[in-house]
Amino acid sequence: MTTVSVFAPAKINLTLHVTGQAPKGYHLLDSLVAFAGVGDRLTVETRGRGELRVTGPEAGGVPTDQTNIIFQTAAEFWPPSPVRFELFKQLPVASGIGGGSADAAAVFRGIAYLLAEKDTHGDDALLSEKAMRTLFEIGADVTMCVLSEPARVRGMGEQIEPVPDLARLPVVLVNPRVPLSTPAVFRALKEKANPPMEALPDRPGDPEELLSWLAGQRNDLQCPAIDLAPEIRAVLSSLSSSEGCAVTRMSGSGATCFGLYRSQPEADAAATALGAAHPDWWVVSSCLDGQDRVAPQLIRATT
Repeated sequence: MTTVSVFAPAKINLTLHVTGQAPKGYHLLDSLVAFAGVGDRLTVETRGRGELRVTGPEAGGVPTDQTNIIFQTAAEFWPPSPVRFELFKQLPVASGIGGGSADAAAVFRGIAYLLAEKDTHGDDALLSEKAMRTLFEIGADVTMCVLSEPARVRGMGEQIEPVPDLARLPVVLVNPRVPLSTPAVFRALKEKANPPMEALPDRPGDPEELLSWLAGQRNDLQCPAIDLAPEIRAVLSSLSSSEGCAVTRMSGSGATCFGLYRSQPEADAAATALGAAHPDWWVVSSCLDGQDRVAPQLIRATT
């Protein structure tokens, strides 16, 4: 029996420009994506009965049957032998930070690790064009979550250009506990063809240069999301008025918003104050360093 643990970091859309609409209703995006040091954790055990156990502070409402994206992903990539999954859920559901996609990506990375342990070219699976297509069919965000590194993402999510030297900025994530339907937010967007994202700064690894550039960008879904969930406006206002906050914006289709800071103590203090003032909100302080934490970890291997 082999047990492996995989971190599933939160995906943060630092920008999200909706630039058009493709056939079949898919939207075209231009987004700078980073990954935070907070996320879910998935454990994969090779000796099991095909079950999923979900624990953690955000476990409520997460399905444990075959409708869960974890099983959908495993069915595509794991040989037909039963496994056991345990998901420690820390990211809110339907919150705009890619929780489900990150979990699916964790399944894939865990399976690739297990296949490599069996000497069946599991590492090659990560580079397979066919695998990438399958992941994209499971969910448009899953491929970028498998890579889990800062990137400019365009098209329907299939065009991924890594930005490996992006500054690891401190971040505070806040969700007002209001789930938002991504299709509903897109339907509420009045203008579907908006200008693309500006060229990245010359030195994206410089915190001040990145913050200055980000201040001039946008999330085109933010206004329609606020129309559907006015609580988001209060979150953005609270973040922007917190001491040391340099940039605030909504992530993805919401309702999670983020604030970027110049130092970790400033971010930690802001999260503490926001959590105390709004105990009904989900508030966490982190850093945009999720890419440093995603390598699968072997817990135990027995014969």
